[in-house]
Amino acid sequence: MFQFRTYTLRSPDALHRYATVHWARHLETFAAFGVTTHGVWTERHGNANRLVALISYPTGVDPDLLTRQIMASPEFGADMAGFDPADIVDVATVLLDPTSFSPIH
Repeated sequence: MFQFRTYTLRSPDALHRYATVHWARHLETFAAFGVTTHGVWTERHGNANRLVALISYPTGVDPDLLTRQIMASPEFGADMAGFDPADIVDVATVLLDPTSFSPIH
């Protein structure tokens, strides 16, 4: 199961720090929990200060439960060290199932 995640940050500086330092650290943490990161992007235009990511979960897991476990882990805490969580003003998620012809499954 795939999930498209959109993070809205408080400022361009917060977006830059989150994208280049803290979310980059999540790659290893997520992998340790079986979550695969397929891509991470920042929005190109406007002043929305958004980062989007496409991830996938192992078969048969509850994405919400696994996300809570990851966020409660010491590894995730280390990923976020030095970042003010209040700088993340919104996180929107969409669960996705690939079509039969999708290039990624």
